[in-house]
This record gives sequence, structure tokens and C-alpha cells, in this order.
Amino acid sequence: MAAARSPQLQAMPSATGGIARLVWARLREAGIQADGLLSKARLTLEQIQDRKARLSVESQIKFLELGAEALHDDALGFHLARDFDLREIGLLYYVAASSGTVAEALSKTERYCRLANEGISLRFAAKDMAIALSYVGVERRSDRHQIEFWVTSIIRINRALTNRRVVPSRVKVAHRRRAMPAEVRSFLGCEIEFGSDVDEIAFPQSVGQMPIESADHHLNDLLVTFCEEALAHRKPGGVSLRSSVENAIAPLLPHREAQAEEIARRLGMSHRTLARRLASEGLTFTGIMDELKIDLAKSYLKKDELPISQTAWLLGYGEVSAFTHAFRRWTGMTPRQWRAADDPKRADNVNDTPPRAKNARAS
Repeated sequence: MAAARSPQLQAMPSATGGIARLVWARLREAGIQADGLLSKARLTLEQIQDRKARLSVESQIKFLELGAEALHDDALGFHLARDFDLREIGLLYYVAASSGTVAEALSKTERYCRLANEGISLRFAAKDMAIALSYVGVERRSDRHQIEFWVTSIIRINRALTNRRVVPSRVKVAHRRRAMPAEVRSFLGCEIEFGSDVDEIAFPQSVGQMPIESADHHLNDLLVTFCEEALAHRKPGGVSLRSSVENAIAPLLPHREAQAEEIARRLGMSHRTLARRLASEGLTFTGIMDELKIDLAKSYLKKDELPISQTAWLLGYGEVSAFTHAFRRWTGMTPRQWRAADDPKRADNVNDTPPRAKNARAS
């Protein structure tokens, strides 16, 4: 049995909720009643209407997912980021817009992004002009639309600030898609590497020194002072050990390297310390691994329509039969039966040809 969660110990990173409010507005435009979706995401209409209210990052991710399903929009995060007024980002946008260069703007965005969303941490490497996005206290596997919103927004901001069509040199995301929509490829100007072990955007080195047209040294000083004061008054959020473990496990599963010793090393602790800390929260490494595999298996089978053989590989099973046995133990059904119960049409199009290693990351 998978280990039970410990709600009282889970961190609750918050966000300004701007993305959730964009989803709500899009649902209203489409004439879709959003009250039930808000409830499923553990949000209220009052929270959405109060622009000063901060929302749970997990609730925002869930609302995005529910909104995408209701709108039948598999690229909702991209569409929202492409269409919204960048000024709605608020303080973080104006700090970037008043900076002198793109590199300076990205450096300050890295420092102050927690004010907008505590569940995402940015790391900017000026030497490589790369921005890596990491999830903090939130399970990365639970999201696809929010990360695509962030990636698209970062690219849009760079283009808006420089008044040039800046094209990334590479874009990587951890989640998988069968194929990138043509409109997304056209907007980005480059391919996206899906199923990567990192969420990252990199730009050509020359972009870093591009001047920002709206640069204002005096305004920037004032805004930075305000941001520093806001950071000083914001209590540092706790990080869920469970989410940290899950986020470390997920990219290692296909390579069969998701062992407790390796995860402990990546989290900067000994195997014994990891086991003790998990036990103090009523958790075990094996239980977390099983529950993660269950959730990922269902996600791959339901959303991505991957061949069952490739789903088995992504979860670290060398043989489809081993995956089938485990899935039957978890759900009482085989993967094919579960897929058919979810959508009979999909079950007829399952390709069980074993994946080749060189194509293992194909979306």
C-alpha cells in the first residue's frame, strides 16, 4: 500500500493567483460555469474576485487542469500566456521593465519571483543565459499548464522589453507531450525538448546585453527597495519533504536510478537521515515511490496516450509484463483495461511496440 499523506505537515506555497484569475475569465468568456471547478480545486469565488488574495499554488495548478479540460484546450497555459497583458504580472514585471539590460532583468526576476509564486524557484545563469525553473513544495508531476505559462511568459517578456523577436536557443520541460502544437512552435521559433530532466529556457549569449527600452534607473531603485522590504516581511515557506523526494524521483525512473540512496544524496542528506525524516511524517520511501508510479502511470495512460510499452519504460520497468503485474496490483485492472474504462476509443489505438532507447524521450 502507498504511504498515506500527512496533510498537516504539507507545505502550502502560495501565489498571487493571477494565472487562476485568467482561467476564470476565459471560462466566463466561453460561457462555462466555473463554481464547480473552483470547488474541486479548493478555491472560492471570493478568492478569485479579491485580487489581493493569495492562492494555494496546488489549487491554482488544479484549477488550470480543470479549466483546460472544460475548455477542451490542451495548450491552455500557452494560450493564456500568449494573450494576457504582461502588466498584470504586477511588481515583478515592472522591476524587469525598468532594468537596464535583459541579463539584469532576469537576475532580479530570479531574486524576486517568490513574491509572485512561492512554488517556483528560478535560477539564472548569466554565463549561459539560461533560466532553470524548479518547483518548491509542489509536486512537479501534477503540473503541465502552469509551467508552459511560465515558459511562454518569460519569452514574451524578453521580447516586449527589447522590442525584438528574441528566439530561445533551447527550451526543455519535464512533462511529456506526443507532439508540440504547430502554433506553439511558430510562437517560440524553436523546438521544445519534452520529457527532460529539467525545466529550462536558454537564450543566445548576445541577448543578455540587449538594452531594455523602458529602462529607468531611479524607478528601478525604488521598486527594488520595495521588493527587498516585501521579502524581509515574508515568512520563508516550508518545503514538503515528500514533494522534494517525488520531484527527485520522477526524472530518474526511466533510467532505473531512483534508489533511496541516490535520492538522499541529491537532497543533501544520508540514506539513514532521509528514512528517519520520512518516518517522522508517517511516510516511507517505498510508499512514496509506489504512489508516484500509480499517479504517473494513470497520467501517461489517460493524458498522453503513450504506448503501454513506453509507459512501462518511463516508470522504470524493463518488461511490459512487470508493469502490467504492478498496475493490476495497484488498480485491479491491466493498463489496457484501465485505459478502455477511461476511454474505449483510446484502447483500440494502443501500440505496444517496445520503445528504442534513442527515442525514449520523444514526446
